[in-house]
Amino acid sequence: MNLALFDLDNTLLAGDSDFEWAQFLIEQGVLDREIYEARNQEFYEQYKKGTLDIYEFLDFQLKPLARYPRGQLDEWHRSYMQAKIMPMMRQTARALVARHATDLCAVVTATNSFVTAPIAREFGIEHLVATEPAQDGGEFTGGVAGLPCFRDGKIVRVEAWLAARGQRIDAFERSFFYSDSLNDLPLLARVSDPVAVDPDATLRAHALAHGWPVMSLN
Repeated sequence: MNLALFDLDNTLLAGDSDFEWAQFLIEQGVLDREIYEARNQEFYEQYKKGTLDIYEFLDFQLKPLARYPRGQLDEWHRSYMQAKIMPMMRQTARALVARHATDLCAVVTATNSFVTAPIAREFGIEHLVATEPAQDGGEFTGGVAGLPCFRDGKIVRVEAWLAARGQRIDAFERSFFYSDSLNDLPLLARVSDPVAVDPDATLRAHALAHGWPVMSLN
């Protein structure tokens, strides 16, 4: 059995689930458009440039979760899945996941698990390694629990997940990681089979220089 890891935003999805969750809340009138829309775009641009302060972003992204009961958040998420996520789920991405049906598969994403767990399930991927929002009694506190699953943090979080299963990356015959982003260079360099998927310019140049496969799901 091989290991297959998938980045989510702009890799399996034709868009960014984190960005679209904030946009959805803005469109629903939950978040103030004047305050949040420009900030949401600013953080997204920082992410694409590789300059994002993950803790500053998580403060922005997780605080709204603490303002509403979990039941209300879940109700909004169901609507968000239909309005925002399903249109971004391409058949090509589903086919890529299906090619690894006999492997141990996980979505590995910086986006928090509240937003991404239903998306991973929709792709038929059992395991999720994501940034974890802090909770108290099942309700979100607005903080982050543990190390964010971002940049080098993805390696730490993946290795901890595997260790809990009694496994190691190096013990697999082959380990794949599919990603679009320069932010994922640390984990891409850690696996045996890194694959750049519709990569940004920095990742594309790195992939070509190191002989990594480059593919498109568009």
